[in-house]
Amino acid sequence: MNAKTESPPKPTMTLDMRGTSCPAPLLGAKRLIDAMKPGEVLLLLSDCPGTQDDLFAWSRHTDNHVVRTERLPDRGHGYYLQRGRSGAPAANAVLDLRGAVCPGPIVEAKKLLNGMRPGEVLKLVSNCPGVAADVGDWVRVTGLKLVRTEEIGAGEYEFYIGKP
Repeated sequence: MNAKTESPPKPTMTLDMRGTSCPAPLLGAKRLIDAMKPGEVLLLLSDCPGTQDDLFAWSRHTDNHVVRTERLPDRGHGYYLQRGRSGAPAANAVLDLRGAVCPGPIVEAKKLLNGMRPGEVLKLVSNCPGVAADVGDWVRVTGLKLVRTEEIGAGEYEFYIGKP
């Protein structure tokens, strides 16, 4: 997903925690997310500088996902949090290319996918600027299946790419 140009997911509910300090935004979000159905999205509004780190750390240890972040025009940030489903897809191979610049992540992913069997899934991790749009376009052109995309940190993504 290209967090810069695609429209944000439609939130099921919004929680405005601007004016509170950490860990209040995370605790409030957790309370609401726990009551939501799998796949539903919570928009958390926060101006606490520690919220982003808290949310990404929390999402790494739960089945919930930060699917988008955006700077708010007045103050703070909006965090789109999705209630987890059944966990991340099982990956047959992991390619962590944080620090590599485009087109490196796609070139290396293509090499690895060429050696994989149909039905297998590659987990590609990258923080290359523009990688979200590049992977989406590449998958569409090649007929691969983008099983899931998750922003695991600011500008850092995990892509689960299936070989048909």
